[in-house]
Amino acid sequence: MRGWPTPGAAGDFLAVLKAHGYELAPRFAALSAHAPPVTEATTVLALKFRDGVLVAGDRRATAGHMVMYERAEKLINVDTHSILAVAGVPAVAFEMARVLEHSLQYYRRSQLQEMSTAGKVRSLSKLLKENLPLTLQGVGTVVPIFATYDEEGGKVFFYDALGAQFESGDFAASGSGSLAVRSVLHYVNQWGNKPLARHAEDEATVVALRALDTAAASDTATGGHNPRANVFPTVRVITREGIHEVSDTELAKLYRSEV
Repeated sequence: MRGWPTPGAAGDFLAVLKAHGYELAPRFAALSAHAPPVTEATTVLALKFRDGVLVAGDRRATAGHMVMYERAEKLINVDTHSILAVAGVPAVAFEMARVLEHSLQYYRRSQLQEMSTAGKVRSLSKLLKENLPLTLQGVGTVVPIFATYDEEGGKVFFYDALGAQFESGDFAASGSGSLAVRSVLHYVNQWGNKPLARHAEDEATVVALRALDTAAASDTATGGHNPRANVFPTVRVITREGIHEVSDTELAKLYRSEV
């Protein structure tokens, strides 16, 4: 595309501005030139299955090319039937999740009813828009997935960094390994033995684990299953009854027999 910055600047908003002739404010320029690598979390996914929504994420957090932590938690329960899956800067994402959780609690206690799904989705969008200054500085970008279950069944929403939200019909993925994850999920959904919406919970779990391992094979920022350290991805399921987590014991069995 004409006028597009060099490949080395891809993903760096400040570099895009500079490549198009815009002068950076002094404090932004200083951040771009001297800021240390920001800790980031990837990769997360959500998919609809027969009984609800399955949400999964790897456990690796990175700063530049350095692995900072191999047991990061990227799935955050914000109420009894909703999960925020975060890709981006954990420090910002966790605060965002805390504010969203408290907002939903306040609404429930003050209005004596649950906030609607549309209200929850818009509340998260508003938090992302309020995070725009940090996003523009390149030190606080968050690109989440919001999964929930309401009277209509399981729902999955994904966002961009500026707060635009989109509802997914079958699945969503975010983070540096999301391209590989989406490719796997699309293949299974289109040409597998049956669509994802007809998978049982254990079948959907196997698909999610295979997708994350595929991403880990090509993306250094995504951590796969590490049997030596006993590190497994985080997998949670939302159904009519609420949220439950697939235990490491069950994940270990699935890795031995299916993945």
